[in-house]
Amino acid sequence: MKKKKRLTLLQKRSISGYMFILPWLIGFIVFYVRSLIMTSQFAFSKLSVDTVGGGFTLENVGWENFHYAFRVHASFKQVLTTSVLNMLIDVPLIIFFSLFIAMLLNRKFPGRAIVRAIFFLPVILNSGAIQAAMDLSATMMAGGISDQAAEVAASAAGTLAFDIDYLMDMFVSLGIPATLLDYIVQAVGRINDIISASGVQIVIFIAALQSIPSSMYEVAKIEGATGYETFWKVTFPMVMPHIITNVVYTIVDSFTQSDVVDLAYDVAFNQFNYGLSSVFSLVSTIITCIILVVICGIIQKRTFYYN
Repeated sequence: MKKKKRLTLLQKRSISGYMFILPWLIGFIVFYVRSLIMTSQFAFSKLSVDTVGGGFTLENVGWENFHYAFRVHASFKQVLTTSVLNMLIDVPLIIFFSLFIAMLLNRKFPGRAIVRAIFFLPVILNSGAIQAAMDLSATMMAGGISDQAAEVAASAAGTLAFDIDYLMDMFVSLGIPATLLDYIVQAVGRINDIISASGVQIVIFIAALQSIPSSMYEVAKIEGATGYETFWKVTFPMVMPHIITNVVYTIVDSFTQSDVVDLAYDVAFNQFNYGLSSVFSLVSTIITCIILVVICGIIQKRTFYYN
């Protein structure tokens, strides 16, 4: 009688991992892959809607929609380039800001749960229904409080511009590279967007920090490591797998809320040019996937997985 071959621990963990992602994988194949195939089909076709009998018809036009998008359309290339550049600026800032805040919130202090909830509030406030309600409130206030707020904001902006110019001149005179200063100024200008986009990442990083064995910090303390050395030798390597997760989430989230998506929506449902809109969506999806592969490949080489 043959002995039944037992699975190794690594094989059991692999099966558990596949079972964990199985619901997502089924949904991805059933919904997203089908939509991606249809989008690719629409991108090479001219779609005509049958308003009488319902449905639609497709007429193959080859690369005509792609040619129009890149050679004729007035704003697609500019919007796409701006969205990619904004993403490249925002993603590092969001990741480092999220990790910094997560390390602060992971400490024990009175009111920690309330502070954590406050940092997660932007995720809730950015939901569609609440955002629509806030936009409606702002519209109803137009001509009243909003006018006074606009005057205050304009006055503050003028003062801030003077301060920034003064600080820029001072830092340039100290020999700091202008490219670095421009990046810092852009980061300061985006601070509200960075905070709003960091809620989920902070939660993931808090979970990562809480999963680090306390024995590692005890050993580092016994060895006489400083706080700076402990961060780079213990904390940072241990949260690297979660950095990959947050990078993927942030890049995808950045593109789903970019101007390219708004442009594709406008072209499809206001101008009724579904073929051109599909080109916009397909191109932005391909660029997003390329960026994800490149960045994750770079980070993966420096990632430590603790078992």
